[in-house]
Amino acid sequence: MLKKRLIFSLLVSEDLFVLSRNFNLQKVGDLDWIRKNYNFNLISETVDELVVLNVSRKEKNIDSFCKVVEKLSHNCFIPLSTGGGIKNIHDAHKLLNSGSDKLVLNSSFYYNQKLVNEIAYTYGNQCIICSIDYKLENGVHQVYTSNGSKKVEITLKEAVKNAYDLGAGEIYLTCINKDGTGQGIDIATIIEVSKHTKLQIIASGGIGRTSHMIEALTIDNVDSISTANLFYFMGDGLQESRAEIKNSGIQLASW
Repeated sequence: MLKKRLIFSLLVSEDLFVLSRNFNLQKVGDLDWIRKNYNFNLISETVDELVVLNVSRKEKNIDSFCKVVEKLSHNCFIPLSTGGGIKNIHDAHKLLNSGSDKLVLNSSFYYNQKLVNEIAYTYGNQCIICSIDYKLENGVHQVYTSNGSKKVEITLKEAVKNAYDLGAGEIYLTCINKDGTGQGIDIATIIEVSKHTKLQIIASGGIGRTSHMIEALTIDNVDSISTANLFYFMGDGLQESRAEIKNSGIQLASW
């Protein structure tokens, strides 16, 4: 049986780390703040992967983002996935050369499918994570891109199929309604999505305590859960969550 993964996500905007609630951003601090509050050697022993996303609402500067990724990866000895503002194969190459192991793509799956194919051909499907953001609006799943600001005229089921057809290795699924609330993830939607794809799912949006993680990881097709809750999991929070998940019977790697 494949072991499931615990992922920690960091959100970057204008070279500052931010918190997100329903995709509205709140500045937290710079890289020095992160280093002061998070021991990346310890994080390497408590999570299986780190995701770093450029969520800037302004024009995304890939070179500036690469510098952040480079500094983060220096003391981080776990797989690193990055995304946000990848417009061409050269941007992808820059991020991978800066320490990233995988790339997170969102808008490209709808508006630049040639780029998705090019990255898959050059670096392999396992390098691509398809980020799908959606809102529940009057009981209907509405897919969004551009940091939750632009509707896509496609159903969630079609978006999931599209991810597989274009060559993604995984799906990073985020419910905007739940994002940053800490009130639990959208379990019903994740279960439904898992029925329509062979791809492993990273469940995101709403995780605020360990019980939310356990609930999501018990879904067969959910390979990973991701939290970007900087404050809840400070100190020994991540370490304690990992131990509790393992004690529940879920198979995680032992570090």
